[in-house]
Amino acid sequence: MAISFVSTDKAPAAIGPYSQAAKVGPFLFASGQIALRADGTLVEGDVVEQTHQVFSNIKAVLAEAGGNLSHVVKATVFIKDMNDFAQLNEVYGQYFGDHKPARSTVEVARLPRDVKVEIEIVAYIEA
Repeated sequence: MAISFVSTDKAPAAIGPYSQAAKVGPFLFASGQIALRADGTLVEGDVVEQTHQVFSNIKAVLAEAGGNLSHVVKATVFIKDMNDFAQLNEVYGQYFGDHKPARSTVEVARLPRDVKVEIEIVAYIEA
């Protein structure tokens, strides 16, 4: 089975030796997205503002692969402070609505660029 790599300029470029996403058959494995704009500048602010930017990036990567949020089957959320969990959930729910992919949420000591949240997803996108 062939692997293809997804790249879009509508989301920030990878800040290391990895791709924005890899597609294997109908599965898309997207790298974690943080609160960077497509031009690489950081979104300052609270977890709400940063989570909105993260979803903007996720949507751009999904679109480049021919999908959207309804194709997401699993999300992994890394949060800097579990006290922000309720605010994160509120924003998260705005994007997924009734579509409820499987999810893990983990509090971490530190994230790249000292952001408050990072989200990675797995999606199923039939060709």
